[in-house]
Amino acid sequence: MGAPSQQNNAADRRPAIPRAGFWRSFAFAGQGVWHVVRTQRNMRVHLTAAAAVIALAVILRVTAVDWACLLAVIGLVLTAETLNTVVEAVVDLYTDEFHPLAKVAKDVAAAAVLISCVAAVGVGIAVFLPRLLRPSG
Repeated sequence: MGAPSQQNNAADRRPAIPRAGFWRSFAFAGQGVWHVVRTQRNMRVHLTAAAAVIALAVILRVTAVDWACLLAVIGLVLTAETLNTVVEAVVDLYTDEFHPLAKVAKDVAAAAVLISCVAAVGVGIAVFLPRLLRPSG
């Protein structure tokens, strides 16, 4: 066992986080987002719906809790659509021929998007419907 000063020096020699690599990872993520937006029609539809939801939430002055719920399901839908694109790309990379498991992978990934969209509609109804049905004045 080394002297205490050697042990302390070893603890001080933690690997430095390369800042350039850290910031480059954001650039790569941005390229991924741009790819999905550019190539996937459904992502553009989801983004348009998200913008409409955000505008309506601003107009109706929803609470902080409602904002949290809305933003969470918006994130869920956009993430599901992005992961669906990943699954499709990986399956297409693996084979360009029909395979029953490739179909299952693509269909289940699409189902995840559908499920997240249904959840988002449910949250939207819960947040907006009471405000829209409330008598004004």
